[in-house]
Amino acid sequence: MADEGLFEQVAEVVRGSVPRELGRVRIYAHRVGVKVWFGAERPSRREHYEAQLISADILHEAREHALEIGFHTEHSKEAANEAVLAALLAHENRWRPGLGDEPVAGPFLGRTTWRRISETWLDPDLTGPDVPFEIGVRLAEYITALEPHVRPLTTTRHEP
Repeated sequence: MADEGLFEQVAEVVRGSVPRELGRVRIYAHRVGVKVWFGAERPSRREHYEAQLISADILHEAREHALEIGFHTEHSKEAANEAVLAALLAHENRWRPGLGDEPVAGPFLGRTTWRRISETWLDPDLTGPDVPFEIGVRLAEYITALEPHVRPLTTTRHEP
């Protein structure tokens, strides 16, 4: 499993890696993950970035756990999530080169009404000294690649 404080370290890497021109990054780190968003101090946006541990009960390809890194859209209405994902996929030729082939676009892991663009690391060793850096930099790559396309969605559409 993860070292105590792993995701606090990841948060610091993300804070130092996200380009300033994207705005003030907001981060909430907890025992099994880190959530990143822009805007309000509290995580009110339904679109956000996350690195989190996922149980093998949810991702059956893993023996014990997986680490998911990427983007989530978690509106209460499935259609809103699908619209966000479709809009991002319409710009895939712009963000895919920065992220490579690893990201999967589709249903959220464990809740099929939400959507994601993320990758999973199956049964990773989370104890090495470079692990927080590797996770944080990869999450920052998602933010850098996707946020310019996410931001217009959040300023033009509001969930009822």
